[in-house]
Amino acid sequence: MMQKIYLAGLLFIMITASCTTEYHVSTAGDDQHSGSSGKPFRTISKAAEVAQPGDVITVHEGIYREQVNPLHGGSSEDKRIVYRVAEGERVEIRGSEIVTGWEPRGEGVWMVTLPNSLFGDHNPFAINIAGDWLVDGHWNHTGEVYLNGESLYEADSLEGVMEPVPHERSLDREAALLKWYAEVGEDETTLWANFHSADPNKELVEVHVREACFYPDQPGRNYITVDGFHMSQSATQWAPPSAEQVGLLGTHWSKGWIIQNCTIHDSKCSGITLGKDRKSGHNEWLEGTATSGADYYNGIIVKAIEGSGWSKENIGSHVVRNNIIYNCEQAGICGSMGPIASEVSGNHIYDIYTKRQFFGYEIGAIKFHAPIDVLISGNLLHDAHKGIWVDWMTQGTRITGNICYNNDMADLFPEVNHGPYLVDNNLFLSATAVENWSESGAYVHNLIAGEIKLNPITDRTTPFHYPHVTEIMGLSTSTLGDDRFYNNIFVGPVDSAASNNFSGLNAYNQKRHEFPVFAGHNIYYGNFLSFEEEEEHLIKPLHQVDIHLEERDGDLYLQMTLEDTPSGTAHPLITTELLGAAVRTGQSWENPDGSPLQVDTDYFGNARNPENPAAGPFEAPGTGVLELKVWNSR
Repeated sequence: MMQKIYLAGLLFIMITASCTTEYHVSTAGDDQHSGSSGKPFRTISKAAEVAQPGDVITVHEGIYREQVNPLHGGSSEDKRIVYRVAEGERVEIRGSEIVTGWEPRGEGVWMVTLPNSLFGDHNPFAINIAGDWLVDGHWNHTGEVYLNGESLYEADSLEGVMEPVPHERSLDREAALLKWYAEVGEDETTLWANFHSADPNKELVEVHVREACFYPDQPGRNYITVDGFHMSQSATQWAPPSAEQVGLLGTHWSKGWIIQNCTIHDSKCSGITLGKDRKSGHNEWLEGTATSGADYYNGIIVKAIEGSGWSKENIGSHVVRNNIIYNCEQAGICGSMGPIASEVSGNHIYDIYTKRQFFGYEIGAIKFHAPIDVLISGNLLHDAHKGIWVDWMTQGTRITGNICYNNDMADLFPEVNHGPYLVDNNLFLSATAVENWSESGAYVHNLIAGEIKLNPITDRTTPFHYPHVTEIMGLSTSTLGDDRFYNNIFVGPVDSAASNNFSGLNAYNQKRHEFPVFAGHNIYYGNFLSFEEEEEHLIKPLHQVDIHLEERDGDLYLQMTLEDTPSGTAHPLITTELLGAAVRTGQSWENPDGSPLQVDTDYFGNARNPENPAAGPFEAPGTGVLELKVWNSR
């Protein structure tokens, strides 16, 4: 019997393999070819037209200037359509075209006139940045001009090119003097650019032509893998949670994508989007047809459930891992409802919102609405407006093992959620570690070197759900409380002049919260203050930890000084039993499948002492001057 089963299984594998086709793409190919290794296609788009579930598309060395629209998806986890880069080769997809024929106009300014046919039916220099919750900078366009791979800054007039002045929010004042301006006519687009001392006819100048690099034009293209590509220079639009969210690379309201080992950069707005569909709503707030913003988005959620099939069965379950994302002015990764049950891990996201020519309320390295049962783990997030922003319906979410530093507003911003959500084994090293506008978060085994801020939101009602599903249980305001803080290390300044009222857990002593807060077994270094009702804890006001991060060959090292904790200091193992259930939703802190949860490993994946685990993200890191390698570059 066993032999028959084995032979049947082998036969199935052979039949499956025989049904799989590998298509090849090469810059030396031809779209009239068969797509074989000897007769490759010229464009990835051609391969996308013919690939069927189970097929593999292997792309070879070169730059591909096209917008890939995958016409088909896979049918299951085992019958995917895989887009991959040939081993050892570099493949770039760019949403731009090279522009030559610039004419000098004096003082470093050059001009070129382009036929509108270059842009097809989507001219980025005629399209303004627009969308719900975009606050200012509406005069900006989705177009961009690049000099040797570096984007120039847009001017709002030709005078701004002739006599450039940096924008008031610009971080790089010198780079902000490199400006462009466009005028779009019926048949032609004229560009002026101040390249300073560079001759654009001798350098590489590119301009945005396409909205995206890889994005399906319809939802429901499921089970696609995108592996190993470099993608850049796309004219993406502002992507609020209430609109179809088009990214440089996006899933468009689908299920089961794997996006891995890619380098994504220079998107006008967002890098990777796991966003919603257009059918359930698209920028009606901008059009002024809704009442309050909360009521408006609540209506979209209902439409997504009833009309667009928002559920774990149909949407989400994506894996986004080991990508490098930078130079995006809105978000590295964003998604509204589309990220449900997804994993976002091992990504390096930085330099988000650096040019600062427009601003709105959707800016962060990772910005998710409704991340139900989402795992955000092991990411390196820095030099962004916000590090991790989880907004509305963060329930069953786990945020673990991330490094956040040098972020402007906060490393973590949970906004108007009712939980439960778990935040463990993270390194929060920016000036503001957590800005909390939510309820029922459990913060355990973190290293927190910034302040914690609280803000109750009593003028918005937001949904909460039955455990692990999208069905809405009810609506409520966020009045704060029901948070847990166990086994964290808080690192504050020793100098009393540098302390403030939000240090450590003192914000919970200062702000009213409707529900009780539970805290215990935390360690406070320097002047960080404990919660007044905290259980056992340790305060070491004179110990200077001196946290430093050092990058060497792309790897990141954490340097700090720790004292040995006194004998007899006890820390509990963090479990579902200890954490209990969220007061509003009644859902326990548990795994997405409903099984009990244990935080029994540390930041590095090492087993914790079940009887007395160490405080902070590292189990038994040692004492004295320490240097820990906390990030491996790929």
